[in-house]
Amino acid sequence: MPVLNSTRYAALVLCVCTAPLVAAETIEIKMLNRGPHGAMVYEPEFVKIAPGDSVKFLATSSGHDAVSITGMAPAGATPFRGKTNQEITVTMTEPGLYGVKCQPHYAMGMVMLIQVGDSSLSKLSVPDDVPEQAKQRFQDIVARAHATAAR
Repeated sequence: MPVLNSTRYAALVLCVCTAPLVAAETIEIKMLNRGPHGAMVYEPEFVKIAPGDSVKFLATSSGHDAVSITGMAPAGATPFRGKTNQEITVTMTEPGLYGVKCQPHYAMGMVMLIQVGDSSLSKLSVPDDVPEQAKQRFQDIVARAHATAAR
């Protein structure tokens, strides 16, 4: 096994220590009373991020929060619950699909979808207890995401 001399070792350390670091991204989501897809919406309604990236929910309009939907997150994902009228930043580490709701406006369909990594949108499973308007909004979100990806 070759031994590194001090010059080679110093060069190796210099390369490793000065290599650019890949920084995780933070995507901002607005919680709105009205947006491009109707009333009581998140904007954007769908984001695709890498594992380790964060999503920051902004209290743009009053009366909203961001809460993970039980049964709509990958195994091992940590549930989160923001407070009404307050920002919350959530780091997503587990690849998969995450459903998010505004608790006060859930029955009105205020939901969004986060895709972490390369999980397929066709794997989206919406639990039976999700309100009908929220189920419809998820279908619409997936349809728009597919249409955008096809362009």
